[in-house]
Amino acid sequence: CRSKHTIMSKKNFRDVISTSRIVVCCGSGGVGKTTTAAALAMQAAEIGRRVVLITIDPAKRLADALGLSDLSNEPSRVQHECSGELWAMMLDARATFDEVIRRQSRNKQQEQAILTNPFYSNIASRLSGSQEYMAAEKLYELFNDDQFDLVIVDTPPTREALDFLEAPQKLMNFLDHRVYRWLVMPARGGLRVLNFAAQPILKTIGRVIGADVLADAINFFQAFEGIEEGFRQRALAVQTLLKSQDSKYVVVASAHDDTIREAIFFTDELARVGTPVTGLIINRLQPKFGKGSATASITAARKADKEGDTDLAALHRNMAHLRHIVQAEEATLKPLLDAVGSALVVKLDQRAQDIHDLDAIADLGRDLVAATA
Repeated sequence: CRSKHTIMSKKNFRDVISTSRIVVCCGSGGVGKTTTAAALAMQAAEIGRRVVLITIDPAKRLADALGLSDLSNEPSRVQHECSGELWAMMLDARATFDEVIRRQSRNKQQEQAILTNPFYSNIASRLSGSQEYMAAEKLYELFNDDQFDLVIVDTPPTREALDFLEAPQKLMNFLDHRVYRWLVMPARGGLRVLNFAAQPILKTIGRVIGADVLADAINFFQAFEGIEEGFRQRALAVQTLLKSQDSKYVVVASAHDDTIREAIFFTDELARVGTPVTGLIINRLQPKFGKGSATASITAARKADKEGDTDLAALHRNMAHLRHIVQAEEATLKPLLDAVGSALVVKLDQRAQDIHDLDAIADLGRDLVAATA
C-alpha cells in the first residue's frame, strides 16, 4: 500500500525505463516488489515502449496484480489503454529448456534422443541451477525479440534471486570440466555405452544410483555431444548481456530491519559481480505529516495539557508517535542508503488503500517516475 507522495534523488525512473533495455527488480518478500515491477512496466508502456514483464517467481502474484487469470511461458498481452504495449509472462524452466534443446540440436534425431531421455527429464526439472540458467536464457531471448524494446524482470523473493547472473558461467564451467568430457567419450570414440559403463568406476556408481540411471545419464551425454559449443557460445552471450549497460538493477525494500539486511545483501552481491545498483525503491514509509520533530510534538502536548485542552494534547501525542515512527524508519534506512551510494533513490509513503487493479498499478507507475526536485 503506497501513497502518491514521492521523494527522489538525481534524475528519475522515467530515465531508467526510457533508455534501458532490461530492468531487473530484486528484493525480499513482502516489500511490494512484484507490484513495483508491474508499475514500472505499465508506466513504460504508457510512455510508448513495447515492454514485456517476466516473473521467475513460481508464485502467481504477477497475474493477480495485472488482472490476468494465468500466465504461461509465452508473453500474453495485457489489455490496458496506453501508447505502447504491455505483455506479461511467467517462466516455465522446463519448457524453456526444451526450446533450447530444439534450437541447438543438429537434427530431429538428436533432438528426440535428448528430449525423450529420462535423465534429461530429471535434470531439466530438478537440477540445481537449471531454473536460473533458463531464466537467463529466456531473458536473452526476449531481449533479442524485435517485438519488445524493454524487458522487466520480477525475481523471486529469495537470496537465490540473482543466481541467474552467474548461471551462464557455471554452465560454461561444466561444459569445460573434465568430467563432462569424459562422459561424452563414448560418442567421440565410437564406444558402446554398455562397454563404457562396464569400467570399474562406473560399475561402482551404477551400484549406488542404479544401472538404468547410469545408462540413461551416459546416453544423454552421448546424445548431447556436438551441441555443447552452441550452449557455450549462447551462455557467453547471455553473461555478457546481463553485465552490460543494457541491463539495470533495481532493489526494492521497506523500512524494516530484515528487509533492509536483504536489500544490502542484494546490493553487495550486485557489486561483487560488477553490476552496481541503478535504483532503490523504498515502499510503505510512514508519512511525515508536515515539518517538526517528535520532541516538538511532545512539548506541544504538555503545553496543551497545562492549558486544559486535553483533546489538542491527545492530537499532539498522536503526532509525536507518528513522528517517532518516521525517525525510526530514517535510522533503519541509513545503512541501505549508504550501501547504494549514488544510485537513484525513490521513497514512497504508506497508502490507505491496497493496489489491486490495473488503474491502481498505473497510478503507482506515474508516482514512481514523477520528476521531483
